[in-house]
Amino acid sequence: MTMVVTQPCIGCKDKACLVVCPVECFHEDETMVYIDPDECIDCGACVPECPTEAIFYEDEVPEQWHRFIELNATKAKECPSAHD
Repeated sequence: MTMVVTQPCIGCKDKACLVVCPVECFHEDETMVYIDPDECIDCGACVPECPTEAIFYEDEVPEQWHRFIELNATKAKECPSAHD
């Protein structure tokens, strides 16, 4: 399982979630941040820090945002680290 960033993150550039990530698994483009499922350790530290409540455990992603599971995996491979 992994954490997944969903729709409420679009346009948010707060990045409070990045600071608490112990493995620096966030990646970013001009739209939002994404979590690399291969790097994420499922610690959940980012969840309470997200100002838009956009981060969920993969098996708890609301139905309307299930497409973000694959989107995070794809975009994390394409986008640079958000921790740089």
